[in-house]
Amino acid sequence: MTTLVLALIAGAVVGLALGGLGGGGSMLAVPALIYLLGFTPAHAGTASLLIVAATSLTGLLAHARAGRVRWRTGLLFAAAGLPLAAAAGALSAHLPATLLTVAFAVLAAFAAWRMLASARKPKDSARYRTGDLKDSARYRTGDLDADRPNASGPGRSAAAGAGLGAVTGLLGVGGGFLAVPALVSVLAFTMAEAVGTSLLVITANSLAALVPRIGTTGSLDWAVIAPFTAAAILGAWDGKRLADRFSSRTLQKAFAVALLAVAALMITDALR
Repeated sequence: MTTLVLALIAGAVVGLALGGLGGGGSMLAVPALIYLLGFTPAHAGTASLLIVAATSLTGLLAHARAGRVRWRTGLLFAAAGLPLAAAAGALSAHLPATLLTVAFAVLAAFAAWRMLASARKPKDSARYRTGDLKDSARYRTGDLDADRPNASGPGRSAAAGAGLGAVTGLLGVGGGFLAVPALVSVLAFTMAEAVGTSLLVITANSLAALVPRIGTTGSLDWAVIAPFTAAAILGAWDGKRLADRFSSRTLQKAFAVALLAVAALMITDALR
């Protein structure tokens, strides 16, 4: 199988994850770039941020059209993580490849556990699938923040956003798998709003983490990154349609199983 075909297939899967779950795409992008396409961990992290930023922006537009983005709260959440995302992005270039691989594998396993745990809890999935946000004035005006109190104060919100930014910068992941549960549990978003708003957070954090990496990891293979990104962007639109058709529990369980397999592969490879 040629490199181009592998890049297209991997990109499509990453796009489906981002568009359908509001995150998790980079958890597949990084190992795909390393094990299928021959990138080093440092190059994979940088390329992943490029791919995820472009794909998340596409998914964000799709969810925004459906009225699933809480812009004001999402921007504040993202702003808290931007400084740490940039600082951690600069630090990552000086860390050993094995350490980054092990840390990524542990994070993937943690993300899978969180997804499996949350999939067992009652969700607002019926509202997500039927899209009854269309019946409200807020859907028509795009003001999803109106009359929606947060579950916590700004301190916890800022802490959650800062932690997400640090993870994004250090490991080259968008952090949507952490953003979605944080938005649901910390800020009392519905699942639909969390998925859409997380794409706003991912886009901002990915761009902030990418800037200090540019020029520090050497030249990137654009013959791989370009088709990978194009396939991911197309996949993000299909992922949004999957989110409309299937329950969030089903999508989360399937993705969690894939993440566990990725984590096991990376741990085994790093320690042998």
